[in-house]
Amino acid sequence: MVFSPPFMALDQPDDIFDEEKEMSFFDHIDALRGHLFRSAAAIMFFTVVAFVNKYILFDIILFGPIKPTFWTYTMLCELSYTLTQSDAYCIREMGFVLSNISMSGQFTQHIFIAFITGIILAFPYLLWELWRFIKPALSTREKNYAKGLVFFSSMLFFIGILFGYFLLAPLSIQFLGSYKVSELVSNEINLESYISFIATLTFATGIIFEMPILIYFLAKIGLVGSSWMGKNRRYAVVVILILSGILTPSPDVASQVLMFVPLYGLYEISIFVARAVERNQQRA
Repeated sequence: MVFSPPFMALDQPDDIFDEEKEMSFFDHIDALRGHLFRSAAAIMFFTVVAFVNKYILFDIILFGPIKPTFWTYTMLCELSYTLTQSDAYCIREMGFVLSNISMSGQFTQHIFIAFITGIILAFPYLLWELWRFIKPALSTREKNYAKGLVFFSSMLFFIGILFGYFLLAPLSIQFLGSYKVSELVSNEINLESYISFIATLTFATGIIFEMPILIYFLAKIGLVGSSWMGKNRRYAVVVILILSGILTPSPDVASQVLMFVPLYGLYEISIFVARAVERNQQRA
């Protein structure tokens, strides 16, 4: 007579046990090491690609917002003619020049911005490697819920990057770069300050646009709910206003409004996402 061990029972539900072999702690460590190695290799690859394309990285992308012909300034000028029939909002000059005061400053900033670009370009692959690492630990139902995670997370991230680059960064640079306490003082912006400012602003905006994805998982584990988020909407508005002021260094109202509107929109989308999660859990 042949007896089957208890853990091989055929009536076990598929959404509790996975067919993959159970891994030990050290197996997980080895798997994590492989994912981290491939993620680091992807970042390094895109960093090298960005580094060797110096003209595109700096002259076209990074220094684009300091040129009066930049897309944002062109649209702003056309809007000025449409609304006021004048060039009141046209940007003719930036009011500052970039300078480097460190011997290795330009080379160091070249490496820094190439590395940040490598992370941005490799972001979808990094999410995919993260998904591959956590997928074996999920049940079939949880895997179904997480479908599209890499696509939607990457889409929101790149939308945030583009929003920060084309809207927040140009307006902030134009305001802060041309602001003067006196005509006797000229603005000479340090290269390191400029690169740090635009890289931090755009990257942070991309991360913040991941809010609906974060709310999705918080709602899945029951830490937040749509009713709670709806009741505390007025407090969320205050927090978003404060966050908008922090993320937009320029004190002009236009930049803060431009940051507030999408953040509040993401909050409302997050409420919808939490409500959808609750409906799916009720059906289950």
